[in-house]
Amino acid sequence: MTLGLIAGNGRFPFLLLDAARAQGFSVVVAAIREETDPEMDHRAELDVGITVHWLSLGELSRLIETFQKAGVTKAVMAGQVKHKQIFSSIRPDWRLAKLLLNLRTRSTDALLGAVAKVLSDEGIELISSTAFLEPLLADEGALTSRAPDEEECLNIEYGLGVARALAGFDIGQTVVVAAQACVAVEAMEGTDATIERAGRLMRSLDDSRAGDAAAEPAATDPSLLSRRLTVVKVAKPNQDMRFDVPVVGISTVDTMIRAGASCLSIEAGRTLLFDRDALLKRANDAGITIAAARR
Repeated sequence: MTLGLIAGNGRFPFLLLDAARAQGFSVVVAAIREETDPEMDHRAELDVGITVHWLSLGELSRLIETFQKAGVTKAVMAGQVKHKQIFSSIRPDWRLAKLLLNLRTRSTDALLGAVAKVLSDEGIELISSTAFLEPLLADEGALTSRAPDEEECLNIEYGLGVARALAGFDIGQTVVVAAQACVAVEAMEGTDATIERAGRLMRSLDDSRAGDAAAEPAATDPSLLSRRLTVVKVAKPNQDMRFDVPVVGISTVDTMIRAGASCLSIEAGRTLLFDRDALLKRANDAGITIAAARR
């Protein structure tokens, strides 16, 4: 059987490619020129079961034609396509332009749901990527050697309420919290950029305190924001596992280290962990706790 793979950025497409090939699928890759790692061509050179076609983000008609010519009836999306690309200089073809004009909102769910409907109408069923990657879904409980401490648990509890409300509007799925106060919320920039922004904000607060002699006595005031950041990442209330699945990788932990974050909360059974062993080792070495809870 031939599987279609719509490949975005990062390592996600390669993990799914390996899993599909291990299950005996031939894979036709629609590589997005603005997003997909050029390594995809190298993978195709090494494996006759992989065919790669490079498309621009706006070429929906060409995507359909590519899959139809290859006999693809089932396809998956893997890898992020930056939402802000919708507002970039990329020119949509007539089919995508029509789709965009008919959308009531340009949220991720609305856009990808509409693309999935167009594919379905053309005989191409978009299926969940977790059908191939279920072993990568986070288990419930503390995943690192250290569990969240009392302060981090309070941050998680507060952050879950904010993050779930945010995700319900399909704006973002991540919030960064310190001392039960929201430091940053995710929008189009993505999880790592949100964490980086929270780190910059906390550093700016530290710098302003250090530069203000009058504020020196208040540095120990318990009402001030703690420097320790907690990152809370959730799935959407009605998460469509065919696309936009929450993902955590080593880059997320590295970003947390740079930002001064000590805790990451994710949803069990609804979040993919990439390079799990290396990710957890990096977190343990840095003293970061990662915990997963069910909704």
